[in-house]
Amino acid sequence: MPAKAAPKTAKAKIDASAFRITHDTLGEVRVPIAALYGAQTQRAVENFPISGYRLPRRFIRAQGIIKKCAALANRDLGVLGAKMKAKDMAAMIKACDEVIAGSLDAHFVVDAYQAGAGTSQNMNANEVIASRALQLLGASLDDIKRVHPNDHVNMGQSTNDTIHVAMHIATAEAIVHDLLPSIERLEMTFRAKAKDWDGILKAGRTHLQDAVPMRMSQSMLGYAANLAIHRRHLQDAVKYLLEIGIGGNAIGSGINTPTGFAESSCEHIAKETGLKFVLPESLFAFVQNTEAANIAGGALNGLACCLQKIAGDIRLLASGPRTGFNELALPAVQPGSSIMPGKVNPVMAEMLSQVCYQVNGCTTTVWTGTAGGQLELNVMMPVIAFNLLHSCQILSTSVDAFRAFCVEGMQANEKDCREWLLRTPQIATALNPIIGYEAAAKVVKQAVKEDRNILDMVVELGIMSQADLDKKLNLRQLTGTLTGKTGKAKKQK
Repeated sequence: MPAKAAPKTAKAKIDASAFRITHDTLGEVRVPIAALYGAQTQRAVENFPISGYRLPRRFIRAQGIIKKCAALANRDLGVLGAKMKAKDMAAMIKACDEVIAGSLDAHFVVDAYQAGAGTSQNMNANEVIASRALQLLGASLDDIKRVHPNDHVNMGQSTNDTIHVAMHIATAEAIVHDLLPSIERLEMTFRAKAKDWDGILKAGRTHLQDAVPMRMSQSMLGYAANLAIHRRHLQDAVKYLLEIGIGGNAIGSGINTPTGFAESSCEHIAKETGLKFVLPESLFAFVQNTEAANIAGGALNGLACCLQKIAGDIRLLASGPRTGFNELALPAVQPGSSIMPGKVNPVMAEMLSQVCYQVNGCTTTVWTGTAGGQLELNVMMPVIAFNLLHSCQILSTSVDAFRAFCVEGMQANEKDCREWLLRTPQIATALNPIIGYEAAAKVVKQAVKEDRNILDMVVELGIMSQADLDKKLNLRQLTGTLTGKTGKAKKQK
């Protein structure tokens, strides 16, 4: 069965019939009384009624991690304790843990298409954590002097570094914990098929035309090896995502951060996630550029192209069953037509293709968004993060579904494979060293003309006896030495 999909961000279900009055620097704002967010989030809800999409669960989790780890760093450095009581600080950190766990997702309500850089998203987190901390303390949500969204939750931070860091944390976790394991499971499934099908010979095809013989195992090993390449590309991309510019603040200068804040925050984030996050060489370069997202987007796009090739091949090899190749039989997971009885379609491969096309589009957004940086900041981070994480999620879940409901249950039709093999004219390629190119070409032309298989035609034309043919032309030997046992997927470190 597929691995459990990552939970989706909860839709906000907050009673909007009753309001409380709160304020920000622009004035008073009416906020639903049950909402934990405040004035700045409410303004964003009203300003950006764009898509109904939210930044996903992994991003919100990453925001909670950043806020918690920044608080711990400020506590360790003695600056947070100078501004709030210990019990208030503890309540704020507990509220961060609830954000990390996902229990407050309903209060993250800002549209994915929002103010540049993600200021609204950052304030959404700040306001929810502050309000939840006050709730835990039994205090009024208006008592922001005890736990303030900006002065306490956002201490030492800016939208410009925290949203960028959240994108790195969320994408790295999505790749490491969701996508890489799903790729490896599919890779190992293809290797298992290769082992089972090493004795099945089939026609190779190039240019969508008949080519020399091969084994079904070799096709499967090709898929597995290509997946392994893209697994390594994603692992390389994660190395760049593990560089996080926490503490860079507004432009990379670290303004309003105490000495050691960046180092301490980064250490806490690494401990909280179990991933080896480090500070980048330049905080200025980090805030200005979304280069790691660009690299990750390229790796995701490369994987999508690989998967599209596999899905397309399987659709072709399973085409038929009477008028196509019919070399593979795919599991029948649902009826294929509302009008044609008994029709079964390669729906899992079709689904995977659609996902790959979507990832191609998401990658284009990531790349063009990366190019949209200006001077000291790239303000396109919300849309870059949304598309990166959407790609990670749909690739992870679709690969698992494709594996479980298609690849694991598909069967090779050995009879059809051999029939096509014997009909392919390119078996004659193996005759070149024995009878010469011109004689072999004569055999091919006559076999095609009479719609006969090559081996019968060699004997009928008197070029070789059946005994000599059997002795000198071993079809399995024509496929080379590569077997289904070659290569093993490397376990993730």
